[in-house]
Amino acid sequence: MREHGEASLKAPAFRYRRPKRLDEALSLLASEGEGARLLAGGQSLVPALNMRLLEPKLLIDITGLAELRGIAESKGRLRLGALTRHCELSDPRIARLAPLLAAAQPFIAHAAIRNRGTLGGSLAHADPAAELPACAVALDAEFEIAGAKGRRRVAAQDFFRGVFETALAPGEILVAVEIPAPAPETRFAFLELSRRQGDYALAGIAASASMSGVRASDPRLVFFGIGTRPVEAPKAAQALSGAGWKDSSAAIEALGREIEPAPDLHAGAAMKRQLAQVLLRRAVAQWASA
Repeated sequence: MREHGEASLKAPAFRYRRPKRLDEALSLLASEGEGARLLAGGQSLVPALNMRLLEPKLLIDITGLAELRGIAESKGRLRLGALTRHCELSDPRIARLAPLLAAAQPFIAHAAIRNRGTLGGSLAHADPAAELPACAVALDAEFEIAGAKGRRRVAAQDFFRGVFETALAPGEILVAVEIPAPAPETRFAFLELSRRQGDYALAGIAASASMSGVRASDPRLVFFGIGTRPVEAPKAAQALSGAGWKDSSAAIEALGREIEPAPDLHAGAAMKRQLAQVLLRRAVAQWASA
């Protein structure tokens, strides 16, 4: 018997619909407004329901929408349907055209979650400690969004607004992610530090740079787990640009001055700053050894 005052671990009552077409799902969202929630992989939604953090009136199961599935390559761009599961990120096309996603995949929670969780679900959830939002920003991804007024595109760096906050308006659905093919000389690095394998990262980095001899060109440094959304470090990137692979000291010092990490239950701001600097040093070393 549950003791008086003990939290319930059962979801609240809600209506359930499983549309067969995207336009039907959009119509349901429009009719219910803020009382509706979308179910994709459910790896964040279901726990939130069971803990009564969310109490939707309507649950819209979009897992059957063919329009949100598929991995395709066309005209130098990789298109990933929002329902692409984490376990599918090891696809050879993704490893070739969006290697940060493939590199991040083993770090996403545990195998059971990777088998059900979706790319679009993770991006729309916008957890600042999650791997995929930072990867999307570092890859210059573009998001296709559908709503009652039609479709629009949003750059990844403009999509994430804060903790669990995105550019998605009420009644909109993330349909797909498009990523431009990298230049042949581009190198990538994905690293994170966590207390245990599968835990959210205390700090992580998704980075890219063009290789020009032994020097960095156009580096892109995106950190996660240290702010309210993916954190870019343009000043550190500028300090790294043109520097030899063995000389990352100026970029590391610039990073320490540039970022203002948000403390959490697991680490303070000073610790997160130091971890970010360690990760930057390791990323540069990884580029040099590639």
